[in-house]
Amino acid sequence: MTRPLGAQGAAWEIDERHPPIKTRRVSFDWEKTPLHWIPGNPVATHMINSFHVVLPEGEKWFINCVKAATPYVTDERLRREIKGFIGQEMVHSRSHQGVLDGLLAANGIDVTVVTEPAGRGNAEWPAKMAELRKRRPRLYRRRLLFELGAVAAIEHYTAVLGQWIMDNDRLDAAGVDPTMLDLLRWHGAEEVEHRSVVFDVYRHLGGGYLMRVASWMVALFFLYWALIGGTLLFLRQDPTVRGKVTLPRVYRSYRRSVRRGLVPGIFTLLLGEAPVYLRPSHHPSQVCSTPQALEYLMRSPAARAAGYDPY
Repeated sequence: MTRPLGAQGAAWEIDERHPPIKTRRVSFDWEKTPLHWIPGNPVATHMINSFHVVLPEGEKWFINCVKAATPYVTDERLRREIKGFIGQEMVHSRSHQGVLDGLLAANGIDVTVVTEPAGRGNAEWPAKMAELRKRRPRLYRRRLLFELGAVAAIEHYTAVLGQWIMDNDRLDAAGVDPTMLDLLRWHGAEEVEHRSVVFDVYRHLGGGYLMRVASWMVALFFLYWALIGGTLLFLRQDPTVRGKVTLPRVYRSYRRSVRRGLVPGIFTLLLGEAPVYLRPSHHPSQVCSTPQALEYLMRSPAARAAGYDPY
């Protein structure tokens, strides 16, 4: 399927299934960004901050998986898309690490309880998988497929969240810090742009439907853990709310934020997308809009500063 880029009918067409995937080497300055970058709303701020905790190492895991799969990929176009995917994910990882180092650590919030074990796991992953491939090649292949399936499921949700944040003008009206909003929209737009890559790698290597369902269940558990656990981790260290964090108060604030459009309804989103992702005929190109993502990337301050040229 192709869609025109631009509201006026289009200078060029975009293939939703195989868009060109370009690495944009953006950078962000957090010096002027407040801790509560959604003004007056620590719960909504830290719920979205929970992504900053898991993404630096999470993106490295994604890269590990597709790198391990690449020798088995015989389609040259898919190999080019993998290269673009890896380039984008490397910049995503670095950019979210910048939030941890430049904003959160500067405000006394320590997330090493999550990042250090994840970092060790990523560092050890290639050697462990190489050893498994040597000793039990069939089990290695099944494990690689399963992990690719889990990554594909997470990529579905990150694309849907990317579409949500591009569509959401309530964040602008609420006075969200513009640098953080640009980071989230730039990242979301690139998630929409490369949303098909890991799914296509999974299918190309022979991944089937039952494993897709099983790996989705694992991914769903991980996402709930990351969002709920990450939010509470931040709130318990936030110097402005420390000692006031109780689950009922956090939940009430979360519900108010959902009604105001400041955060998505996480429980509804994660389970509500199940019929979409688990449809046997599903393909990521059927959801979200690449032209809209590229339109945002053409006006993103960070992407423009990095010299992004869509043509």
